Amino acid sequence: MKKRIAVMLLITLSACQGNKEVKLPDATLTVVADVQNHSPVYIFFAKQEKDTLAEVNRNNTISNTNWIFNIDKRLPLRLVIPEIVKLQTKKETSIHKSEETENYFAYANTVKKTMAFLPFTKVNYIQSKPKQGIAISFAKDNTLWINDASVSQDQLMEYLTKMPKEKQYEYVFCFEKEMNFNQYFNDELFINSLKKKFPTTHFNKNEFVY
Repeated sequence: MKKRIAVMLLITLSACQGNKEVKLPDATLTVVADVQNHSPVYIFFAKQEKDTLAEVNRNNTISNTNWIFNIDKRLPLRLVIPEIVKLQTKKETSIHKSEETENYFAYANTVKKTMAFLPFTKVNYIQSKPKQGIAISFAKDNTLWINDASVSQDQLMEYLTKMPKEKQYEYVFCFEKEMNFNQYFNDELFINSLKKKFPTTHFNKNEFVY
């Protein structure tokens, strides 16, 4: 199925109970501008009395296509991550899957007023604390930590630059499960920039959410 994604900042989907909308995370840069041969996944924000719910619609997904995850930015990670894990597993275990396809988060570029995409195919989510490695942790209050030390993004960059190159350290990314998806997504953009700046640094592909 080869088609281009329509340019829009608010995605609407007609469902049995009326129109539902996904408020996408937003950023000021584009990682990937276009994805072809794709299927959409929607994770909606819903309220039931005082409870927040994540409602998933993947009725149009095809296993041998790229999957575009349209996730409402208001949802907390504690609701989003379990659904992503289920969907990753479903795609990976399908007899029709293609090794060449990717998974992407959809988001809005607020400068260009277009949709953009961030690949996360290689990320493996663990819903517990890491048992080893140097933890780079992102908190709900937007603070950043290296183990128990609070740092800025610039300080983290400086720290990684000064680490001895002769010894290979392993870094693990950790996230507070109560942060919303918009916070997480922008942290992922920062992580993406880290991996590009430090290509030989060992960043564990597992991400820990707890």
